[in-house]
Amino acid sequence: MPPDAQPIRIAVVDDYEVVVAGVASMFAGFRDRIEVVELDNQVPVVSDVDIVLLDTFALVEGRGLGLSRLVRPGGPKVVVFTWPEDNRSAASALDQGAVGHLSKAMPAQELVAALEEIHAGSVITRAPVEPRADADLGDWPGREWGLTPRESEVLALIAQGLSNQDIAGAIYVSINSVKSYIRSAYRKIGVERRSNAVLWALQHGFGLQPKRTFPPR
Repeated sequence: MPPDAQPIRIAVVDDYEVVVAGVASMFAGFRDRIEVVELDNQVPVVSDVDIVLLDTFALVEGRGLGLSRLVRPGGPKVVVFTWPEDNRSAASALDQGAVGHLSKAMPAQELVAALEEIHAGSVITRAPVEPRADADLGDWPGREWGLTPRESEVLALIAQGLSNQDIAGAIYVSINSVKSYIRSAYRKIGVERRSNAVLWALQHGFGLQPKRTFPPR
């Protein structure tokens, strides 16, 4: 990065406060290159930013603040940050106007470099990769109860009222994978019924609350 270059200004967007805070924390060591100026949960970006980084945790297109509401003529570039287990996810994002589709398994250093390339005019997607054991995966609801990111995402979608088939389509996995995530999540949180899982989720940070935060500089 040239010594006189300004940091790239970004907004981080997701429906869940804990998720955007976790993503923002990944840039803490790169303040000379990335400036996180806004964190948004279910509300539109209002700051003048270069890039909107959309975390797709438990995102259902057509609900909340998805790509269809973020991509606009003359607006900031939109980059999707996700677990790309299926190339259809990247194709769908680019078709809707995103200029990047980046894996949440990327180390922070690689994520920053990719955002710099996108800011310079590139369109970037990253092929699915397995996260390293020491990878910084950010944060997610239910992490303190031992839920993995995928188990948490499936539980969040259950709490939003989606069927197993709808969940499979939303996160690009098989119906059998969804059922496996559900069984393991239920075991960890100590429930057996879907109604009890929804109640537990709403009591443990899976509720949706619109919020906008401007991190201190």
